[in-house]
Amino acid sequence: MTTTSHHLSPAFPGRAPWGTAGKLRAWQQGAMDRYLTAQPRDFLAVATPGAGKTTFALTLASWLLHHHVVRQVTVVAPTEHLKKQWAEAAARIGIKLDPEYSAGPVGREYHGVAVTYAGVGVRPMLHRNRCEQRKTLVILDEIHHAGDSKSWGEAVFEAFEPATKRLALTGTPFRSDTNPIPFVEYAEDNAGIRRSVADYTYGYGNALSDGVVRPVIFLSYSGNMRWRTKAGDEVAARLGEPMTKDAVSQAWRTALDPRGEWMPSVLGAADRRLSEVRKAIPDAGGLVIASDQDSARAYAKLIREITGGSATLVLSDDSGASQRIEDFSHSDDRWMVAVRMVSEGVDVPRLAVGVYATTISTPLFFAQAVGRFVRSRRRGETASVFLPTIPMLLCFAHEMEVERDHVLDKPKKGGDEDPYAEEADLLKEAEREQDEDTGEQDLLPFEALESDAVFDRVMYDGAEFGMQAHPGSEEEQDYLGIPGLLEPDQVQLLLQKRQARQIAHSRRRPDEEADLLEVPAERRPVVTHKELLELRKQLNSLVGAYSHQSGKPHGVIHTELRRLCGGPPTAEATAGQLTQRITKVREWATRMR
Repeated sequence: MTTTSHHLSPAFPGRAPWGTAGKLRAWQQGAMDRYLTAQPRDFLAVATPGAGKTTFALTLASWLLHHHVVRQVTVVAPTEHLKKQWAEAAARIGIKLDPEYSAGPVGREYHGVAVTYAGVGVRPMLHRNRCEQRKTLVILDEIHHAGDSKSWGEAVFEAFEPATKRLALTGTPFRSDTNPIPFVEYAEDNAGIRRSVADYTYGYGNALSDGVVRPVIFLSYSGNMRWRTKAGDEVAARLGEPMTKDAVSQAWRTALDPRGEWMPSVLGAADRRLSEVRKAIPDAGGLVIASDQDSARAYAKLIREITGGSATLVLSDDSGASQRIEDFSHSDDRWMVAVRMVSEGVDVPRLAVGVYATTISTPLFFAQAVGRFVRSRRRGETASVFLPTIPMLLCFAHEMEVERDHVLDKPKKGGDEDPYAEEADLLKEAEREQDEDTGEQDLLPFEALESDAVFDRVMYDGAEFGMQAHPGSEEEQDYLGIPGLLEPDQVQLLLQKRQARQIAHSRRRPDEEADLLEVPAERRPVVTHKELLELRKQLNSLVGAYSHQSGKPHGVIHTELRRLCGGPPTAEATAGQLTQRITKVREWATRMR
């Protein structure tokens, strides 16, 4: 039977026990039209987080139930919290799902069940038998979970191969590994690489244009890090400067150490941003995503010290975790701190400010995390995400609108390799259901010694704005004070105006440091650690301004300065070397005027 969208209205008469969640968005209606035109057995919908995949899926389920195409529904979700969330959403349109189902017959009052991938993995034959006994629609939420290394893919295929209809949903870039995902179609591209084929795609860029999601403002913080290696060597580096992979990892973890100055400074800035947003959105909330339980507890303590109020702490091994999320969602409390479990699918629409305080670095997890803040309740709401100046994260932030497919074959060396082919162990870490303490400090033994934070830049719609500045400075506050209600084009215009004003101000500002190059070496004053820090900050501020002026990345500019002026990286340079570089950047900026 081929049916088009004009037949939708009879699907929800008043006498039916189910209905719709209200008027469908344009993309949801488009996806319904495409499905009902072909009515395939398998359908894959890829839609950005916050777009409303649940509403689309349940509307389709309601149509299929009402027209007796299927007799029951099974929803498979990644977590216990999400299966309950699905049951609640279904109940609002008259579809009753049992979220506590484990075995045996389903109660006559239910239209189906909501289970987890883990549950299916334990008892696949139970669900296969149910599909064989009654015509079943299976909704596979965040389908990429069915392809992970816990044999869930095989169990999902075994359980739902007899299903009458299968609807697969995902809101994020697919897996970085090459495990095939059951019931997903793959097709070879021109290079002979098999890639997933979606039946309907609705990306972040389209959703932003339609006002379905919020524009995301990324606020990046750099800073000087110092740590001691296992060998006893002390290392100093600045976030964002070129360094080895191991050094990046250790500098990143030093920044996230709650005993340093970086995290308190960034949490304080995020709370000031939240206060600004709450002027327009009184119930706006913030979320800190932590790497492990110990860090989460420490961040919650810092928030209490900074704000004077307690933060909701969510740990997945806490039996009350789902209720804590639910309570926070319906309150007007300011902050929630959690480990991983709220990174995907959890619906807390009032979340508007986030702090990415985890070292998980896969594009999948980053997209899931940012997805917690983009759900729009009314036009003009903006989302703000704070993150460390880590090149990989900045790349993810710049490419928010890139739509990707799941690559089943690894590209050959020398070809167009997938830049997102992250290590499988990182992906497994990002997708674990439990958030037990990871013991990350044992991976690369080191001891964090000290850190500070420097406001580095703002990223929005693929462009960068701002200059490096002290936390609490006018430059930082210029961006923290962006109104909480702005249309996307208004955000862009406001950032451009503030950028221009700050660059003009920096050109008029008198030098705060003595011109050490004009003073003979024997007469130069002794330079203290604090003065060196100020010189580094001044250099990085000028490099930031020149980067915006020239379009060259920060790292490229620093490398050129070292080539021309000599000396070690900025974190190890002397006062004279730093001053030489400051002078050189000023010369470059003057020539470009």
